[in-house]
Amino acid sequence: MNAVVSVNVGLPRDVEWRGKSVRTAIWKEPVRGRVLAARLNLIGDGQADLLGHGGEQRAVMVYQLASYRYWESYLRRPYFVYGNFGENFTVEGLADDEVCIGDRFRIGSAIFEVSQPRVTCYKLGLRFNHPEMPALLVSHQRPGFYFRVIQEGEVGAGDHIEKIADGPEQMTVAEIDALLYSAHHPVDALRRALRIPALSPGWHGSMRALLAAAERGEDVGNAGLSPTRAVPISWRGFRPLRVIASTRESIDVRSFELAAVDRSHLPTALPGQHIVVKLRPNLDSPPVARNYSLCGPTTAGTYTIAVKNEGGVGSGFLSEHVRPGSLLEVSAPRGSFTLAPGPGPIALLSGGIGITPLLAMLHATASDDDSSREVWWFHSARDSAHHAFSSQVRTLIKTLRRGHLCNAYSRPGTDDFPSSNYDVKGRLTVELVQQMGVPRAADFYLCGPTGFLADLLDGLKAWQVDASRIHTEVFGPSSSLVPGVVGAASPAPHLPPGPKGTGLSVTFLRSGIELCWDARFRSLLELAEACSVSVRWSCRTGVCHNCESGLIDGRVHYSPEPLDPPPEGIALICCATPMTDVALDL
Repeated sequence: MNAVVSVNVGLPRDVEWRGKSVRTAIWKEPVRGRVLAARLNLIGDGQADLLGHGGEQRAVMVYQLASYRYWESYLRRPYFVYGNFGENFTVEGLADDEVCIGDRFRIGSAIFEVSQPRVTCYKLGLRFNHPEMPALLVSHQRPGFYFRVIQEGEVGAGDHIEKIADGPEQMTVAEIDALLYSAHHPVDALRRALRIPALSPGWHGSMRALLAAAERGEDVGNAGLSPTRAVPISWRGFRPLRVIASTRESIDVRSFELAAVDRSHLPTALPGQHIVVKLRPNLDSPPVARNYSLCGPTTAGTYTIAVKNEGGVGSGFLSEHVRPGSLLEVSAPRGSFTLAPGPGPIALLSGGIGITPLLAMLHATASDDDSSREVWWFHSARDSAHHAFSSQVRTLIKTLRRGHLCNAYSRPGTDDFPSSNYDVKGRLTVELVQQMGVPRAADFYLCGPTGFLADLLDGLKAWQVDASRIHTEVFGPSSSLVPGVVGAASPAPHLPPGPKGTGLSVTFLRSGIELCWDARFRSLLELAEACSVSVRWSCRTGVCHNCESGLIDGRVHYSPEPLDPPPEGIALICCATPMTDVALDL
């Protein structure tokens, strides 16, 4: 008989983990008596990370007594206490391979609906002092699941669980979980999943992304999990390219056109992608690597980049010393900030040197003779002297059937005139975007300085633009994701404390850190953390793909093996160690 064995609640607390303080509510304790199951959670229960737990779609976590017994045997731990898996209901029955998404149950005076499988994170490993637990729950198909509260009511240990409705499509929790996390994503199963209204929006979005990738014929990476759109990498490591042209585009920006040494046609890039350029300004010092967006026509057979001279080692060397005939070491094009195909309207908003990836997108749109896509171009510059590619953009906009142009100058020069050099005095705002007639259903592509992006993102959010329609590119280190870590400091990247390693070379390109591998670190993620390199992670066991990082050069070994391996040119650094010298886009 299906029944509630224990009702468990717990509030967030701070615990020590690897020298850090982590706020978590995974510690749950059984409660006596009856508890109100409210719309967002059980009364007396709480969640520390509301992005991953709690809320309407994840109000009540369920785990099965049979899985307790399974793990006791597998882990050789003779006894667990109820609530050990962070669940609110410990239940008899309701196996993951039997319960379906959308099934409804009456428990006590409340009614519940199955909304999604559990999303495991590192905190489960922390709770068990067994770091691989997040991966084990998925690989052994025992994730547990969440209830949505359909009718609020009181529940208690001993309550009978009565099934009152079957979920449409009859897809089990285990089936849905494997559909996302394994390497197998059958199209018919994805379509079935998308026909289940009860499936939570987050999981629905992942299934939609997987289906869209399959329909585009993309068979690399996991589109449902990856924070980046996986695209094939044309070559590994770096290859020499020759500078065949160099043009001053503004007072502080110079462009460089790069070609294959043998003049063969370079592989076509996607509009918006970038390359990594390895430079050696000083023969007595290690090389430096810099990321530059491609800004020319992506089908030209050559690559064009633009560099703003900010006085740095890389930009200064390129601007002052590199000329036609120079050889540069260049990676294959990569990056997921790319123009999505389709007929829908797009708005391209750039600030300063952020113009470069959007210029490639404009080239791609203008070169499509069959396109009637409506395009709005917005650019923010100080004045005409600092406005790169101004005439090129105007020419491209004129070739579009439905093109719109708006340039904003924050400090126009004495020779700058409205409607000639610029259209608006001041800064770009979402209010201006609305005034120009951009529909809220457009896709918005943003690239520019941090403040520029923050203001526009706030404005688009206030305008209630769907987050899936907002695409951003950030120059420099990406934002970090360290769920639950309290007061995580963000010092500048540095070499780790302690003795130097003696192993293979590891380079964090964006952070400018090169060092030797040390086996005291269990993964490249741990090494990056020790160097204060900005990183993203959640499960730390190769399940969630949040830690995906560009593998520019080299090969890695995985332990544990990822459930769905990343594509060529990408590494899951949370469970990877170097097999050769490696260079990472971090």
